Amino acid sequence: MPKVIIYSTPSCVFCKMAKAYFQANNVAFEEKDVSVDIPAQKRMIDISGQMGVPVIEVDDKIIIGFDKAKLAQLLKI
Repeated sequence: MPKVIIYSTPSCVFCKMAKAYFQANNVAFEEKDVSVDIPAQKRMIDISGQMGVPVIEVDDKIIIGFDKAKLAQLLKI
């Protein structure tokens, strides 16, 4: 199973959708709340060039936003 990290905030609707998608498909993931975790926020911006969430890391691939088709492809769902 690939390593999955989601950079999110508590109020982000698309973050909630992505996490629900992971849970529905039994995908283990690590969540980084960038509203309080400043080092994670910096890493998210460094790897994506984005300040918006969600940013999802699947191994070495970066997905900006909740791109269900791309996630399914990378996670082989």
